[in-house]
Amino acid sequence: MEFLNEDILAYLDDHCPEEPELLKRLDRETNLTVPYPNMLTGHMQGRFLAFISELLRPANILEIGTYTGYSAICFAEGLAEGGQIHTIDKNPEVEEIASRYIKEAGLGETIITHHGDALEIIPALQQQFDLIFLDADKENYPNYLPLLKEKLAPGGLLMVDNTLWNGKVLRKAHSGDQETQGIQEFNSMVHEDPELEAFLLPLRDGVTLVRLKSEK
Repeated sequence: MEFLNEDILAYLDDHCPEEPELLKRLDRETNLTVPYPNMLTGHMQGRFLAFISELLRPANILEIGTYTGYSAICFAEGLAEGGQIHTIDKNPEVEEIASRYIKEAGLGETIITHHGDALEIIPALQQQFDLIFLDADKENYPNYLPLLKEKLAPGGLLMVDNTLWNGKVLRKAHSGDQETQGIQEFNSMVHEDPELEAFLLPLRDGVTLVRLKSEK
């Protein structure tokens, strides 16, 4: 489901900040060589991620769902001096391309890649994070939420991708559609959690911004 018509989407893209040349090449290579290239963050959303990172100037970022490294490289644009990004992915098909572009961007020591099950890796990470981006296996979104709440630093921001899920969240998911069920459950959990404040933005396939409420 497209939430805006093609003319509006083209207008938005035309009025979006230019992406670095390296990201243009990464976008093209992903679309030519990697399965399911629609999973790529892409120009407009990538500039949004970079913008948020520039605003927050986070010292530590956690990303669940590296894919080909596009979003991690975007987040690095706003990273505080000496900061690091930990990014997790379990798909071996994308490791090589992500590693290659991260190194080419000069971020080999800034972006720390983890390969494996994020549900097992996240609890083993020692630090808290100023910015967390969840864009991984949708059926596990409800399982990620309590783990990520524990890892979110005071004043930090959790960003969650695909929370409109091509409009499927509007209908009752059939019994075999675990991804839609997971996103619907996650959206309800965030909305009903008294410790959280969240806004679901209709950016591309839906991006939810979540923060821990301040203690009164």
